[in-house]
Amino acid sequence: MSETSAEARRVDVWLWHARLFKTRTLATRVVSKGQVRVESAGTVRRLTKASALVRQGDTLTLPLNRRIVRLEILGVGTRRGPAAEARLLYRLLDEADTETEPAVHSGS
Repeated sequence: MSETSAEARRVDVWLWHARLFKTRTLATRVVSKGQVRVESAGTVRRLTKASALVRQGDTLTLPLNRRIVRLEILGVGTRRGPAAEARLLYRLLDEADTETEPAVHSGS
């Protein structure tokens, strides 16, 4: 693998691994509706395909629990592990209450 092709993960899989959504289907639905933006290498784009790739260092903006959150991807993960492991995959940005973990989105 070259230096320019860092390890990447599908955005729907990453959101599910990070336990931000209860199911991969819910994560896919939010992405497909165009409700997720990614900032990568200084470029911001709205995602509409669940197959879009995210990498460590990217910033995601998405709706979660009736508010908009920004988070930095710290790792892509390899599985949907326990909550403590999932919290290591991201860091919340621009949030006053960063002490608390976002609750799992259960759908609309």
